[in-house]
Amino acid sequence: MLKLLGDRTDGPGRPGNRWRQVRELGRKPLGAKDYADVLDALGRDAVATCMVTARVAEHGLSPRTLGGELWTTGDPAQSLCFSGANLIPLLGDGDALMDFAERAAAAPRMCSSLVGRSELVLPMWTELEQVWGPPREVRDHQPLMALPGVPLIAPDPRVRQVTLGDLDSYLPAAVDMFVGEVGVDPRDGDEGRSYRRRIANLIAAGRAFAAIEDGEVIFKAEIGAMSPSVGQIQGVWVAPTHRGKGLGASGTAAVAAAIIDLGRQPSLYVNSFNSAARAAYRTVGFVEIGSFATVLVD
Repeated sequence: MLKLLGDRTDGPGRPGNRWRQVRELGRKPLGAKDYADVLDALGRDAVATCMVTARVAEHGLSPRTLGGELWTTGDPAQSLCFSGANLIPLLGDGDALMDFAERAAAAPRMCSSLVGRSELVLPMWTELEQVWGPPREVRDHQPLMALPGVPLIAPDPRVRQVTLGDLDSYLPAAVDMFVGEVGVDPRDGDEGRSYRRRIANLIAAGRAFAAIEDGEVIFKAEIGAMSPSVGQIQGVWVAPTHRGKGLGASGTAAVAAAIIDLGRQPSLYVNSFNSAARAAYRTVGFVEIGSFATVLVD
């Protein structure tokens, strides 16, 4: 069944533009019977889809446990998009991306960002910007990197898994990294309770790593997502007084080695303008395998 939405006159450069006909959102949802097909489709691009694959593998396809919805235009082998706290296009041609954009635009916005392969995110954003308005920031090229073997340099022996007893030392470093990366303070809104809980959960899951000297975190990083085949490193940070000493590379090598020990391939993505970080990751042995884009929305 098709539904024609009303005229829009506020699209930049498209006065009087009439919305395309879009399918109503009452499509048959992906369910338990689709689980194997979805995992197979995600596995074809395992590094790029790691964030969503990790959720699906652990929680299945129920929106209640998944923390969002998985959309397809009909065949998950041809088109997939995750809609939750982040909007993540995973697979699809131009028509599928248009469909996903229209679905997202037809409901109240729930996400704070679009993220994924550049060739999927940027066409979707071209459509969504007409509805959601200007972004806070567009990072249109973030090299997607993976480590094809073991680290090329020795891991820093000081880097270890963080314990909950380290939380008070770890949290200021995590906040500083977040502010520098995203441009907002993650403690805003509830005096930091939610962010503290989020970091505590990462620590409890054994996915936070740091080098700590005299109670001060001098290096930190997390395994932000862990799928059956890939571990995605995030939040790499070095204390300002310890930068320029190679700790970013050797610390990342330690986290990568921990991921390899778990039987996964290390991966990450990085801002194109962060030349120091890109050089450090290349020193570890990471190679660029594609490009991500992130659109931050208010």
